[in-house]
Amino acid sequence: RLTFDIYEEDKLTLEEYLNRVLFYKKRPFTIAQFQTFIFDQSKPFTDMIDLLTGLKKKYNLRIFAVSNEAREINEHRIRTFHLNSFIDAFISSCYVHVRKPDLEIFRLALDISQADKSQVIYIENTPMFVDIARSLGIESILHTDYATTKKQLEQFGLQL
Repeated sequence: RLTFDIYEEDKLTLEEYLNRVLFYKKRPFTIAQFQTFIFDQSKPFTDMIDLLTGLKKKYNLRIFAVSNEAREINEHRIRTFHLNSFIDAFISSCYVHVRKPDLEIFRLALDISQADKSQVIYIENTPMFVDIARSLGIESILHTDYATTKKQLEQFGLQL
């Protein structure tokens, strides 16, 4: 767990991380093969991408992603799913070197976005992180599925 945390904070590369936790002994597959396997696990949530893209366009929203994610995986997903076509900035643990649940990542996101808390709706799938954002005065939605999140966004007046 300690190694994973520092990996997500960009203090280890993916190869260094894998050498520590998996390839410390001989395996029947290579690091390159395993990295390909890792990247292949990423799948787009096209309904959510379409929803956020549509809401951004309709309401002229700015969208910021706050995530705990390692550099290689983060950059793979941004490139593969064209996330930078609708997300204005990525406040990812690999870039800011701090991870949720640390309050600092939420403060950084507010600073980078230059948005007042009253202008923010935070969508998150981890209950603890939703609670932390709410403790900072940030409206938050616990994402459990597309339909529920869409309905909660509609309650904030955001609908397609």
